[in-house]
Amino acid sequence: MPSDLDPFERKILAILQTDSSRSNADMAEEIGLSEAPCWRRVQRLKKAGYIRAQVSLLDRRMVGLNAQVFAMVKLTAVGRSNLSEFSDAIRQFPEVLDCYVLMGSVDFMLRIVTKDIEAYERFFFEKLSQVPGVEDVNSMVALSEIKSTTELPLSQIEF
Repeated sequence: MPSDLDPFERKILAILQTDSSRSNADMAEEIGLSEAPCWRRVQRLKKAGYIRAQVSLLDRRMVGLNAQVFAMVKLTAVGRSNLSEFSDAIRQFPEVLDCYVLMGSVDFMLRIVTKDIEAYERFFFEKLSQVPGVEDVNSMVALSEIKSTTELPLSQIEF
């Protein structure tokens, strides 16, 4: 719960989601704590689940993943009764970075990255369209990226 966070922990979360490589000493100095209490707070935030992981974010284009596609997937009526089967299949595809269950005219939205459009075409025909229960896939190719962030708007939350 956000109310469980003290002002120091809120500052720690804000710092870490911007740059998780910051040292404990650096963070402690910035927020006005000594190193040991800062470290304990970070450990508590990890244990409580506020911090799921600390990773390095890669530039997909720099590593050769130039195509980003958003796919809206509609399942058959039979497929809808087995949402977990579809979900399990999607989790096995490394090309799928995000998958969301939706309400409305489609059942899932996927964010997929591949080397190029030809690689997406192969992924589509050889993997995605072969998942049982898939009725329709509407693929939209992203031409450019206006904003992409992993930083949550913590300032909007009342603590």
